[in-house]
Amino acid sequence: MQNKKHIRFDWAIKRVLKQRANFGILEGFLSELLKEDIKIMEILESESNQETAEDKFNRVDILVKDTKRELIIIEVQNTYALDYFLRILYGISKAITEHIGLGDSYSKVKRVISVNIVYFELGHGNDYVYRGNTNFVGIHTNEILNLTAAQKKFFKKEKVEEIYPEIHLIKVNKFDDVAKDSLDEWIYFLKNSEIKKEFSAKGIKKANEVLQVANMSKEERLDYQRFVEVLSDRASIAETIEFESNLKAEKKVKQAVKQAVKQAVKQAVKQAVKETEQKVKETEQKVKETEQKVKETEQKVKETEQRVKETEQKVKETEQRAINEKKGIVKNLLQLGNLSDEKIAEIAQVSLDFIKSLKEK
Repeated sequence: MQNKKHIRFDWAIKRVLKQRANFGILEGFLSELLKEDIKIMEILESESNQETAEDKFNRVDILVKDTKRELIIIEVQNTYALDYFLRILYGISKAITEHIGLGDSYSKVKRVISVNIVYFELGHGNDYVYRGNTNFVGIHTNEILNLTAAQKKFFKKEKVEEIYPEIHLIKVNKFDDVAKDSLDEWIYFLKNSEIKKEFSAKGIKKANEVLQVANMSKEERLDYQRFVEVLSDRASIAETIEFESNLKAEKKVKQAVKQAVKQAVKQAVKQAVKETEQKVKETEQKVKETEQKVKETEQKVKETEQRVKETEQKVKETEQRAINEKKGIVKNLLQLGNLSDEKIAEIAQVSLDFIKSLKEK
């Protein structure tokens, strides 16, 4: 456990924070996150927060009802889940359907706030706290649809977004460990299982008292130690899988580069041969024309000979370019440092002497 003074938040949710005497800790965290004074009426049991053997370590969630009779899901996810956004949607939907009776009017639908604390890279973004809500925006006027006066009175809400579910994402691993406000103090605790003496966020002082490892019995401490060790093992496995995936990706990139180089060489040689053949044909045609015109004038013969020389020079230049391209390919392959001379000779289609001469230079 690396001698942490405080227990992990996910462990605390299931083992400590369900006790009414400790509601103040959850209330403090939620108040700082939601920017309003949250009071918990009760902690509910439902199918959505039943713990399975697998979930015991991967995921911890709890469902609470506040004094406004709104439902708040607090979920901690330790391991990567590609479909986690849909899990959030499922959890909200389940909470809504489980807390409305058959035949009840839609006015009985509970508002759900989903608080998700994740310890993996969820989505693509640089912030570490995100909030999502629902609004209706006019496609022509760009205005936000508001409630009527009657609806405000009926729902006891001022905005449409206050009726629909609200989702909060805390990407713990993105936090830079610098607590700039009271919410950051809680996130620091979520990431490090540590509460600094100077922290003053709502509920944090009580958390400091209650969530200490020293408060555990010997049996609880052994159980907690096993919990943390399993999390470490799973984090190690995830890290290994990621490393091996990157290694495989790197290998595929190298193979692709080799294939591209081989293809480029093949294409360059093919093009050079094609151009040379075309030039040879043109030269032969000119020679034939020259031979035909030899009798006409010696001057024309000289001009033809000059053209032949120019053509030969171009052929040499083409051949030299092909050689230079092979040199460049061989040098690039040598710089990779992980290929034998024989393999490079095979890829670049050159002799070992050719490679040796480049090395000596």
